Amino acid sequence: MKVRKKEALDYHSNGRKGKIEVIPSKPYSTQRDLSLAYSPGVAEPCLEIAKDKSKVYDYTAKGNLVAVISNGTAVLGLGDIGPEASKPVMEGKGLLFKIYADIDVFDIEVDATDIDLFVQTVKAIAPTFGGINLEDIKAPEAFEIEERLKEELNIPIMHDDQHGTAIISSAALLNALELTNKKIEDIQVLVSGAGAAAISCAKLYVSLGVKKENLLLFDSKGPITTKREHLDKNKQKFAIETKVKTLDEAFKTTDVFLGLSKGGIVSKEMIASMPANPIVFALANPDPEISYSDAISVRGDIIMATGRSDNPNQVNNVLGFPYIFRGALDVRATGINEEMKLAAVRAIADLAKESIPEEVNEAYDERNLSFGKDHIIPKPVDPRLIYWVAPAVAQAAMDSGIAQAPIEDMEAYKEELMIRLGLDNKLIKNITERAKRFPKRVVFAEADNYKILKAAQIAKDEGIAYPILLGKRVNIEKMIKDFALELDDCQIIDPREDSQKERRYRFADLLFEKRQRRGMTLYESRKAMKERNYFGAAMVETGEADALISGLTRNYRDTIRPALQMIGIDEGINKIAGMYILMTKKGPLFFADTTVNPNPTARELADITILTAKIVRRFKVQPRIAMLSYSNFGSSEGEDSIKMRDATKILHDEQPNLIVDGEVQANFALNKELMTDFFSFSQLANRTTNTFIFPNLSAGNIAYKMVQEMAEAEAIGPILMGVKKPVHVLQIGSSVREILNMVTVAVADVQTRN
Repeated sequence: MKVRKKEALDYHSNGRKGKIEVIPSKPYSTQRDLSLAYSPGVAEPCLEIAKDKSKVYDYTAKGNLVAVISNGTAVLGLGDIGPEASKPVMEGKGLLFKIYADIDVFDIEVDATDIDLFVQTVKAIAPTFGGINLEDIKAPEAFEIEERLKEELNIPIMHDDQHGTAIISSAALLNALELTNKKIEDIQVLVSGAGAAAISCAKLYVSLGVKKENLLLFDSKGPITTKREHLDKNKQKFAIETKVKTLDEAFKTTDVFLGLSKGGIVSKEMIASMPANPIVFALANPDPEISYSDAISVRGDIIMATGRSDNPNQVNNVLGFPYIFRGALDVRATGINEEMKLAAVRAIADLAKESIPEEVNEAYDERNLSFGKDHIIPKPVDPRLIYWVAPAVAQAAMDSGIAQAPIEDMEAYKEELMIRLGLDNKLIKNITERAKRFPKRVVFAEADNYKILKAAQIAKDEGIAYPILLGKRVNIEKMIKDFALELDDCQIIDPREDSQKERRYRFADLLFEKRQRRGMTLYESRKAMKERNYFGAAMVETGEADALISGLTRNYRDTIRPALQMIGIDEGINKIAGMYILMTKKGPLFFADTTVNPNPTARELADITILTAKIVRRFKVQPRIAMLSYSNFGSSEGEDSIKMRDATKILHDEQPNLIVDGEVQANFALNKELMTDFFSFSQLANRTTNTFIFPNLSAGNIAYKMVQEMAEAEAIGPILMGVKKPVHVLQIGSSVREILNMVTVAVADVQTRN
């Protein structure tokens, strides 16, 4: 995936600066709220904590707050760039903690390269936090800093650069050995690199059963042997006696190669010289020690892992650190010990052997992804990681005696993890991953607009779509040049050009055939084909493109009319409709109809609901549908409430397996406890509703726009439902991100239909 400098800078600077913010978690709208939040009410929890320090976990955010701390001395592949320059990375780490494990983060950048000063600084601020994630600190200082902090503090502390890679690669190693029928105590391991991550990997491999004398490390000066002088204490622990002097020699007897050094240092010949069934973890980023394609080209029996997302078996630290801290925080562990790390290793390894959820298969455009040489560790999007790894880590903390708040009901804890994370929030990530696996040809009917061109470029760069740009050629080419967009290799079509006359006439003949008995003449058909929405719809209908995106600058009805006339509605569909997806902290919410039908009848509402349920299932979400009204199950009589009641009866009669109920007020639909208390008979009782059907267009349109603004929810849509082929209409004034989301949905729509 290509990321341009300006895009990266814009991402971090547009709108609110940076990537994270602090949001109040308690009411604050009244003077009484403020009196409870601050003076005088705040004195009460202060006094309770003063009497018993452990109460800080009851009355403050400490128990779910991690510090991501760095001095900027070893930032990613950028080296020693200083604490200020490391802040974007630390904010990014905080983002990952939040989205994968619902852990709050303060990023702390410390201007201290002296070990004593750094340790003193962290110790001084430690009372604020439930855990500390050390990040991007250079070796060998990182080892001593972590060791001292673990000795002197009683909260979970982990240097992820060291232990994250060690934990994930260890899980991969266990499964690779199982597949190759090799015993861990017999294997010869070669490690290229001797930094913090490599040393930590070596330590954990030994804990798993690798013999120290069978583990050979190379640094920039060669093999780490007992004959080497001036080795630091961490390297000394792994110095062995050997006659090997070069990597080439070492490969000939190596069962497992672990690369944590730099790209391109391993040749095909080295891989070819390895014993049978070699295991190669080339983890240098972004360029591995040897590329995946080169390695598998010379060895059909190889099991290969890299740090890259475009290869099988990505060793990604996000598989570990969010869930390790989640488990440690939830039992108030006094540290992160070896038992907890090993528990994480085994949980990750075991999860890879389980049947793969369909949403993971869909995200990677697979049909039968399963445990094997191309799947020895879970995918980062696997939603089960949080309730596999975190409980295993928590249990290990309890078993090893460092849990201060043991969990009594582990099954209930797993349920809690699934609820708190809002696993459905992974929807757009999974759709994006799926789209990237098999990109499609998308026609952009308004390609003379900067936002459209920008979204098209990003879609092309990310491998989501092959853009086809419709519009006046000279204008499009000028905009591409003026804004330095890289779209030169994209097809540009001006429907009005003479070069398109034959195509125009061919499309017009098809339109005339479809509409000749609906008042359209051949002349009108040919004239219509000079319009981009008609031309783009014709490209989709004839198979010259896969999907159409339009509507950024046009009236909604004027945009969908050409698609309906040229493509038509799907078989078995009685009514087209529009749906918005709102991405909220509780997961995606589906709103329909929000764009098409002004005042549908009960029968039409039932048809819209059936169509909506069908589309929601395409997103791999089980619809739980509320038929909304101002009335609850007959509490008020009125045109809209009766209509929703009648529509619900139709659905119950015709679709008995569909989870749907109404008429019901929105607050009851959104609050399952309230629903259960008052209407336990309802199909929605004890269920979290995710799909909402409105009595008319006004209600649906107003509701989704209010929720979008008030909840700051990301909107995806409007998704046009019921058209025979993928056509998606943008909201006027959509942002580049919203356009890109619609392109992604369009590509996934094509794939799902296929």
